[in-house]
Amino acid sequence: MGARTVSGADGRTWSVRRNVEWHPPATGDEFEHDVDGGRGAIVLNLSAMLLYWAVLLVWANSQVHVPWYLILVAIVVLVWFPIRWLLRRPWTLVAETPGGYDLPAEHWSGMVRGRARAKEETRVLIRNLKTRATPGHADSPLHPVN
Repeated sequence: MGARTVSGADGRTWSVRRNVEWHPPATGDEFEHDVDGGRGAIVLNLSAMLLYWAVLLVWANSQVHVPWYLILVAIVVLVWFPIRWLLRRPWTLVAETPGGYDLPAEHWSGMVRGRARAKEETRVLIRNLKTRATPGHADSPLHPVN
């Protein structure tokens, strides 16, 4: 989503945007505990699954009958996980203002999971700016950044 300009209740002009994060950023608390297998683990798992299905479907003897539901399970597995991965990517929400005549500049940032939740939080963020002149609320994912 491109940056959207919103006029706040206090007269300041805010720039609101959301971006998908393809690599989740490591935060200070999670940096030491990051045990992601990376691309190597993905390649190993996918190649093992591909080899299994190739042996089952291609190199199997002509007398071996593969049931239709087993092929259906393979298709569901091949389609389900990439779609779920794509829909559950983390999104970064950013609201920033250069300030006003006597009001300070502010920069708020936060992260949510999923495209639908990112759209909803962006709507809540814009509504809060228009009515309360602040992007955050009690249970908001946005936090002020110094």
